Amino acid sequence: MESKNLVICDREKEYAEAFAHYIMKREDLAFQVKTCSSLKQVLKVQEKENIDYLFISAAYSPSEREKVSAGKVFVLTEESVAALEENETGVYKYQSGDELLAELIRRCSAQEQAGNTFLKTVRKKEARIIGIFSPVHRVGKTTYALRLGKKLGKEFHVLYLNLEIYGGIGGHFEEGGQTLSDVIYYASQEKSNLGMILTTIVEHMGKLDCVLPVQVSEDIKSVSGNEWLTLIQKIMEQSIYEILILDLDESIRDLYQILGVCSEIHMLTAADEISRSKIRQFEEELILLGYEDIQRKIIRRERKA
Repeated sequence: MESKNLVICDREKEYAEAFAHYIMKREDLAFQVKTCSSLKQVLKVQEKENIDYLFISAAYSPSEREKVSAGKVFVLTEESVAALEENETGVYKYQSGDELLAELIRRCSAQEQAGNTFLKTVRKKEARIIGIFSPVHRVGKTTYALRLGKKLGKEFHVLYLNLEIYGGIGGHFEEGGQTLSDVIYYASQEKSNLGMILTTIVEHMGKLDCVLPVQVSEDIKSVSGNEWLTLIQKIMEQSIYEILILDLDESIRDLYQILGVCSEIHMLTAADEISRSKIRQFEEELILLGYEDIQRKIIRRERKA
């Protein structure tokens, strides 16, 4: 797809360059970014190419701004109130890059058509869905999943989702921000582009992207297997992620339906007899219920002492 042209115009050159640097560091966005320190420079850019998105300082008056023809105009304000034209959106200038970008995506995602967005896509030679599951508890499953994700993230675009009913916000994951509950909601909206929305939700653990676990267990318990499959499909089709890691437990509905779409299942085990008996029971149940295909995908990983 062709990159979108985004122009940042502000008399504070350092501000414009810092904002541009932040955007260009994002691997999931397809923007050609230019910075200008005067309206005259913007008009010169406009003579040569279309401007899809314009961030421009409110220091320029509405009559000055209307000289620029841009697909969408965001006016960088220093106050809560600013004079805006009908086609303009005001955004507070001194927010973080994450918040400014989230504002851009929120305003644009509902209007963008499939195949005509500013989100990069990657040619996925072989998309992988890795399930992390064990009938044995307290074997370091989440720690293992995050380590695996960070390792794979050095080479691939990887997203980690914690589908446990008690994922442990405040433990492995910081408090605050949007959670898997929000992703579930957006995935259920027919017209939403989940790939774009994820760029405003994901947290970063080095090279690994992740979504914070739900805060209320009912948000997990109420989701059906088909709804999980829809969410998984949208992530793999609409986002940059080549590998999706699902941290699972037996409390979610239709667990076998989710395990069935995994490319591989890493099952953590332990050497004690009680743990071995749980593993045996789980594997016997797979055979009894006719899920031999799931059993063939299992890769055992014994907990290290």
